[in-house]
Amino acid sequence: MPEETVEQDENAAAAPQIDPAQLQFALEQLRSQQNLVGGLVAGLAASFAGAAVWAGVTVATGYQIGWMAIGIGFLVGIAIRTVGKGLDKVFGILGAVLALLGCAVGNLLAVCGIVAQQESMPFLEVLSRLNPTLVQELMVATFSPMDVLFYGIAVYEGYKLSFRQLTHEELGSLFPGQ
Repeated sequence: MPEETVEQDENAAAAPQIDPAQLQFALEQLRSQQNLVGGLVAGLAASFAGAAVWAGVTVATGYQIGWMAIGIGFLVGIAIRTVGKGLDKVFGILGAVLALLGCAVGNLLAVCGIVAQQESMPFLEVLSRLNPTLVQELMVATFSPMDVLFYGIAVYEGYKLSFRQLTHEELGSLFPGQ
Protein backbone atom coordinates (compact mmCIF):
# COMPACT_ATOMS: atom_id res chain seq x y z
CA MET A 1 0.00 0.00 0.00
CA PRO A 2 1.19 3.57 -0.65
CA GLU A 3 2.33 5.48 2.45
CA GLU A 4 -0.48 8.03 2.15
CA THR A 5 -3.13 5.29 2.32
CA VAL A 6 -1.52 3.79 5.40
CA GLU A 7 -1.59 7.17 7.18
CA GLN A 8 -5.24 7.66 6.30
CA ASP A 9 -6.10 4.19 7.59
CA GLU A 10 -4.21 4.81 10.85
CA ASN A 11 -5.99 8.17 11.30
CA ALA A 12 -9.34 6.56 10.60
CA ALA A 13 -8.65 3.88 13.20
CA ALA A 14 -7.62 6.53 15.75
CA ALA A 15 -10.81 8.56 15.25
CA PRO A 16 -13.39 7.73 17.90
CA GLN A 17 -16.54 6.02 16.74
CA ILE A 18 -19.66 7.82 17.90
CA ASP A 19 -22.73 5.80 18.71
CA PRO A 20 -25.63 7.02 16.51
CA ALA A 21 -27.94 7.07 19.53
CA GLN A 22 -25.46 9.25 21.44
CA LEU A 23 -25.14 11.56 18.46
CA GLN A 24 -28.93 11.88 18.18
CA PHE A 25 -29.18 12.65 21.91
CA ALA A 26 -26.42 15.27 21.64
CA LEU A 27 -28.09 16.94 18.67
CA GLU A 28 -31.38 17.07 20.55
CA GLN A 29 -29.61 18.73 23.47
CA LEU A 30 -28.00 21.30 21.19
CA ARG A 31 -31.29 21.97 19.42
CA SER A 32 -32.95 22.60 22.80
CA GLN A 33 -30.54 25.54 23.20
CA GLN A 34 -31.60 27.13 19.91
CA ASN A 35 -33.41 30.46 20.14
CA LEU A 36 -34.98 31.49 16.84
CA VAL A 37 -36.76 34.53 18.28
CA GLY A 38 -33.58 35.73 19.97
CA GLY A 39 -31.66 35.18 16.74
CA LEU A 40 -34.30 37.14 14.83
CA VAL A 41 -34.15 40.08 17.25
CA ALA A 42 -30.34 40.12 17.28
CA GLY A 43 -30.22 39.78 13.49
CA LEU A 44 -32.70 42.62 12.99
CA ALA A 45 -30.76 44.86 15.35
CA ALA A 46 -27.50 44.04 13.55
CA SER A 47 -29.15 44.55 10.17
CA PHE A 48 -30.46 48.01 11.05
CA ALA A 49 -27.29 49.03 12.89
CA GLY A 50 -25.23 48.02 9.86
CA ALA A 51 -27.62 49.90 7.55
CA ALA A 52 -27.31 53.04 9.67
CA VAL A 53 -23.50 52.84 9.66
CA TRP A 54 -23.49 52.27 5.91
CA ALA A 55 -25.72 55.30 5.34
CA GLY A 56 -23.64 57.44 7.71
CA VAL A 57 -20.37 56.52 6.00
CA THR A 58 -21.87 57.11 2.55
CA VAL A 59 -23.27 60.52 3.49
CA ALA A 60 -20.06 61.55 5.30
CA THR A 61 -17.72 60.50 2.49
CA GLY A 62 -19.94 61.11 -0.53
CA TYR A 63 -19.08 57.61 -1.75
CA GLN A 64 -21.09 54.44 -1.62
CA ILE A 65 -18.72 51.75 -0.46
CA GLY A 66 -19.86 48.28 -1.50
CA TRP A 67 -17.73 46.64 1.18
CA MET A 68 -20.21 47.94 3.73
CA ALA A 69 -22.65 45.29 2.46
CA ILE A 70 -20.15 42.59 3.34
CA GLY A 71 -19.86 44.08 6.82
CA ILE A 72 -23.62 43.89 7.22
CA GLY A 73 -23.64 40.21 6.22
CA PHE A 74 -20.88 39.51 8.72
CA LEU A 75 -22.56 41.48 11.51
CA VAL A 76 -25.95 39.84 10.95
CA GLY A 77 -24.51 36.33 10.77
CA ILE A 78 -22.46 36.70 13.95
CA ALA A 79 -25.39 38.24 15.84
CA ILE A 80 -27.75 35.41 14.87
CA ARG A 81 -25.17 32.73 15.64
CA THR A 82 -24.27 34.22 19.02
CA VAL A 83 -27.80 34.76 20.27
CA GLY A 84 -29.71 32.13 18.29
CA LYS A 85 -27.25 29.25 18.78
CA GLY A 86 -28.81 27.63 15.74
CA LEU A 87 -27.95 24.38 14.06
CA ASP A 88 -30.94 24.22 11.73
CA LYS A 89 -31.14 25.63 8.21
CA VAL A 90 -33.74 28.20 9.23
CA PHE A 91 -31.02 30.19 11.02
CA GLY A 92 -29.01 30.46 7.82
CA ILE A 93 -32.04 31.49 5.81
CA LEU A 94 -32.86 34.10 8.45
CA GLY A 95 -29.29 35.41 8.27
CA ALA A 96 -29.39 35.64 4.47
CA VAL A 97 -32.73 37.48 4.44
CA LEU A 98 -31.71 39.92 7.17
CA ALA A 99 -28.35 40.61 5.50
CA LEU A 100 -30.17 41.46 2.27
CA LEU A 101 -32.64 43.62 4.18
CA GLY A 102 -29.79 45.49 5.87
CA CYS A 103 -28.12 46.14 2.53
CA ALA A 104 -31.32 47.46 0.96
CA VAL A 105 -32.13 49.65 3.97
CA GLY A 106 -28.54 50.90 4.06
CA ASN A 107 -28.78 51.91 0.41
CA LEU A 108 -32.12 53.61 0.95
CA LEU A 109 -30.97 55.51 4.03
CA ALA A 110 -27.82 56.61 2.20
CA VAL A 111 -29.87 57.99 -0.69
CA CYS A 112 -32.18 59.77 1.76
CA GLY A 113 -29.18 61.25 3.56
CA ILE A 114 -27.69 62.53 0.31
CA VAL A 115 -31.04 64.00 -0.76
CA ALA A 116 -31.38 65.68 2.65
CA GLN A 117 -27.92 67.24 2.24
CA GLN A 118 -28.53 68.40 -1.32
CA GLU A 119 -31.94 69.86 -0.55
CA SER A 120 -30.93 71.29 2.86
CA MET A 121 -33.75 69.34 4.49
CA PRO A 122 -33.78 67.48 7.78
CA PHE A 123 -33.10 63.76 7.28
CA LEU A 124 -36.28 62.76 9.11
CA GLU A 125 -38.36 64.98 6.83
CA VAL A 126 -36.97 63.17 3.81
CA LEU A 127 -37.79 59.83 5.45
CA SER A 128 -41.33 61.00 6.27
CA ARG A 129 -41.98 61.68 2.57
CA LEU A 130 -41.17 58.13 1.51
CA ASN A 131 -43.88 55.88 0.12
CA PRO A 132 -43.58 52.44 -1.48
CA THR A 133 -43.58 53.84 -5.03
CA LEU A 134 -40.87 56.40 -4.24
CA VAL A 135 -38.78 53.76 -2.43
CA GLN A 136 -38.96 51.52 -5.50
CA GLU A 137 -38.02 54.39 -7.82
CA LEU A 138 -35.06 55.39 -5.64
CA MET A 139 -33.77 51.82 -5.38
CA VAL A 140 -34.02 51.27 -9.15
CA ALA A 141 -32.43 54.66 -9.94
CA THR A 142 -29.46 54.04 -7.64
CA PHE A 143 -28.94 50.37 -8.48
CA SER A 144 -25.54 49.38 -9.84
CA PRO A 145 -24.51 45.99 -11.25
CA MET A 146 -21.79 45.89 -8.56
CA ASP A 147 -24.59 45.84 -5.98
CA VAL A 148 -25.37 42.28 -7.09
CA LEU A 149 -21.84 41.17 -6.24
CA PHE A 150 -21.69 42.84 -2.84
CA TYR A 151 -25.26 41.92 -1.90
CA GLY A 152 -24.54 38.34 -2.96
CA ILE A 153 -21.49 38.14 -0.70
CA ALA A 154 -23.48 39.68 2.15
CA VAL A 155 -26.29 37.14 1.70
CA TYR A 156 -23.76 34.29 1.62
CA GLU A 157 -22.07 35.54 4.80
CA GLY A 158 -25.42 36.09 6.50
CA TYR A 159 -26.35 32.50 5.68
CA LYS A 160 -23.04 30.81 6.44
CA LEU A 161 -22.19 32.68 9.64
CA SER A 162 -25.63 32.26 11.23
CA PHE A 163 -25.00 28.63 12.17
CA ARG A 164 -23.51 27.65 15.49
CA GLN A 165 -19.87 26.63 15.32
CA LEU A 166 -19.15 23.73 17.65
CA THR A 167 -15.75 23.71 19.32
CA HIS A 168 -13.74 20.59 20.14
CA GLU A 169 -14.41 21.24 23.82
CA GLU A 170 -18.17 21.30 23.25
CA LEU A 171 -18.03 18.11 21.22
CA GLY A 172 -15.82 16.49 23.86
CA SER A 173 -18.29 17.40 26.61
CA LEU A 174 -21.10 15.83 24.58
CA PHE A 175 -19.26 12.52 24.33
CA PRO A 176 -17.26 12.04 27.52
CA GLY A 177 -14.80 9.16 27.44
CA GLN A 178 -14.61 9.09 23.63
